[in-house]
Amino acid sequence: MMSRYFQRIAIIGALALLAPAVALAQQPYPSRDIHFILAFPPGSGSDTTVRFLAEKMRPIVKATIVVENKPGASGVLAAEYVARSKPDGYTIFVHAGNTMASIKHLYKKPPFEPAEAMQVAATINKQAFMIVVDAKSPYKTLGDLTAALKAKGEKATYGASANIALIMGAMYRELAGLKAVDVTYRSGPETLNDLASGTLDFAVHDPILALAQQDQGRVRILGVGSKERLQSAPQLPTMAEQGVPVDLQSWFAALVPAATPKSVVNQINAWFNQVVATDEARIFLNKFGTDPWISTPEEGQAQMLRDLEKWPDYIRIAKLQPLG
Repeated sequence: MMSRYFQRIAIIGALALLAPAVALAQQPYPSRDIHFILAFPPGSGSDTTVRFLAEKMRPIVKATIVVENKPGASGVLAAEYVARSKPDGYTIFVHAGNTMASIKHLYKKPPFEPAEAMQVAATINKQAFMIVVDAKSPYKTLGDLTAALKAKGEKATYGASANIALIMGAMYRELAGLKAVDVTYRSGPETLNDLASGTLDFAVHDPILALAQQDQGRVRILGVGSKERLQSAPQLPTMAEQGVPVDLQSWFAALVPAATPKSVVNQINAWFNQVVATDEARIFLNKFGTDPWISTPEEGQAQMLRDLEKWPDYIRIAKLQPLG
């Protein structure tokens, strides 16, 4: 009888210890602040976009959304921070999905395997980099620029900063049979004075910079790197339709640690999709030369896997040296 008594006491004690964990597991999501982690500094185009999304999502989520800027190491610091965070849906990395895919190939010792460590919860938009020349340049089309670059041979130069810009410039050079020399800059705006002086024949800019500078009369956009024309800028011809078959598009997504429960991933997907589907979001994103992209978590993850397969060729074409 005493043995059974102590067994019952032990069982009751074990259940008492489990009770807090069970209660915690049953808490509704979200029950506290959600953190959007951003790899870019405050005031950047990406920062503006993420803060817009956070503002529009707060009344839907009915929770506080905190945007944290963690710039450095080309986004790796922020990515690793999220990858190693608790997989509970409260830490979300809002970043370029194609850049996430690049981590495996751009580093000699990658801090983690992107497709294994991270799950795309939702996609946000697609964007394409653009070939630009100075507004006073005589080149009106990509064909005009290509002919001039061929005539100049190794004396031709172009500027780029981001890895995607470097890759797109190198793809143009390879596909068009050019010998132009690339000049790497810390940021896109630093190319503008050299374009104006004629030091550079062209540059590769992100759509936010390219469209803003064209509106101000400083540059002329000759071609877009996406396979099809952007919905946000349908007046701009693609490089492909001008005889240079480039198909290079970057995309933004919300990513979480891979072990995040499926129900939480689906909830995050629903929140982002609801915001991105609004006319207000479409107008906002189009203003920056990006097209809204709504998808399922599975479709987003599949896109990251496709990008992972492409990056070895990108690195070869652009002659990028692995870091670290």
